[in-house]
Amino acid sequence: MKSNARQGFPEWAKQSPYDRYFDFIAPDADRYAILTKQISALNFNSTVINVEGNNHIFIFPPGQKSLRSASGVFPFSGTSPYLFSAHYDRVDGSPGANDNSIAVFHLLNAAVTLAQKGIDRWMIVFTDKEELIAGESFEKQGSFTLAKKIKDWGLEKAKIFNFDACGSGNVFIISTTTDLILKTGGHDVSPNIRDIIKNIASLRNHALEISQKLRLERVLLAPTPFSDDVGFLRAGLAAQTVTMLPVNEAAQYEALLRDRPDFGNLIISGEVKAPNEYRRLPETWRSLNNAQDTVSRLTPEYFKTFVNFVVELCARNS
Repeated sequence: MKSNARQGFPEWAKQSPYDRYFDFIAPDADRYAILTKQISALNFNSTVINVEGNNHIFIFPPGQKSLRSASGVFPFSGTSPYLFSAHYDRVDGSPGANDNSIAVFHLLNAAVTLAQKGIDRWMIVFTDKEELIAGESFEKQGSFTLAKKIKDWGLEKAKIFNFDACGSGNVFIISTTTDLILKTGGHDVSPNIRDIIKNIASLRNHALEISQKLRLERVLLAPTPFSDDVGFLRAGLAAQTVTMLPVNEAAQYEALLRDRPDFGNLIISGEVKAPNEYRRLPETWRSLNNAQDTVSRLTPEYFKTFVNFVVELCARNS
């Protein structure tokens, strides 16, 4: 699409790397093709790795080998880089403006900044097959099979932060969904449950430290809808999901959790889909995975804050 065709777009969508965002959320978009072309246009060091039929797109720091070498060593093998993930698939019939298109483009923006700052302890992966269809188990999730490969590649020590629905509001929600899963069925999740609990706590504490460093106005620890962190967890890897909500919705949700401590368990069990419980969810979450997930719900004034948060997670002085 030529630049003059973008005159009706908001200013943020005219700037790189967001200049392909509206193409990405178009009804018939080939999201994989658009994303890989944008990555190529940005001259990122990248590769696509197919795992059991799912195409996962990796971006590495400049100068880092993006493919396995002749000796079969994957980048950062045996070390603990930061691995930032965001799924690029969407539910049929949904624009996917917030879930999860905007997080994808935020990470593209973060990759630009990280490279400019010379920070080189990171990887970004855009995961395929986060969205499950009715009847599918979490073992069908792309992050589950990818996590097995991550372990095979010697990246089991990677610090994984997963970003989902990060375009609406300025309250950072640090998800505690995996905590509830571990409490209710931890031994069925993984034999190394103690290490996973320790690693999740470390990731969460780091996210909170960066929140304080950036003087973020609001941060909430709370259960959130399922994301790639569940697939990682099921395969024995710790991952911390971060999402966002508008301040009024976050306040209402926080009050709900005080009154209904069991509500997080309803999210885990799926009972929150019942009409009388579903309406208690924050409006932003009720708009996900349907036609209501449009660009009108985004709050561009907070985009920079989110990108800064990602960058600071792996800044050298953090």
